[in-house]
Amino acid sequence: MKTLRSLIAPSLILVMAGTASAEKLSLDDISAYLNGIGAAQTSFTQVNDDNSISTGTLMIKRPGRARFEYDPPAAALVMAGGGQIAIFDKKSNEPPENYPLRRTPLWVILERNVDLKARDMVVGHSYDGTTTKVTALDPKNPERGSIELHFTDNPVQLRQWVIQDEGGSETTVVLRDLDRSVELDNSLFNITRMTNQIAPQRDDN
Repeated sequence: MKTLRSLIAPSLILVMAGTASAEKLSLDDISAYLNGIGAAQTSFTQVNDDNSISTGTLMIKRPGRARFEYDPPAAALVMAGGGQIAIFDKKSNEPPENYPLRRTPLWVILERNVDLKARDMVVGHSYDGTTTKVTALDPKNPERGSIELHFTDNPVQLRQWVIQDEGGSETTVVLRDLDRSVELDNSLFNITRMTNQIAPQRDDN
């Protein structure tokens, strides 16, 4: 379950291959890009802090919803919806772990109106000739860790995020290009419904 927590507790790095960026993206550009993401889907590869690797599919439906489906042999599912994050371990007889979405790094991407300039949360904004990097944390709770988002230009693409927890743990997730032409039903992000679907399976074990 530590591997799954790394998605929501500050302990995740997204590293993505991308084309060279023409110039440093402004915080306004990045905010507009994130706000423009409605429904999107992509595959990902997650490199955990212990160098183990998992793969899966990520679905996003802004605002406030995301779903990480892990490929076998992992029996894992992470869902954001209804203001909560739920971590399902399908091999366990225990109910999912739940956390408030606002207390996780994913909120930076999923909140209804992203405005990075209007917050004290941005503590780093740099450009390395290829990628624009934005580092953010909760100024009221810096002990929860930070998230570093990586973007490329032409067109603007989210290419990486790095989440580091208070203990220095990191996880890397490599994403393909986001497919923004998909239509995603709200039921895919319904935590209560998924909990009820899995419960009978636990009872049968």
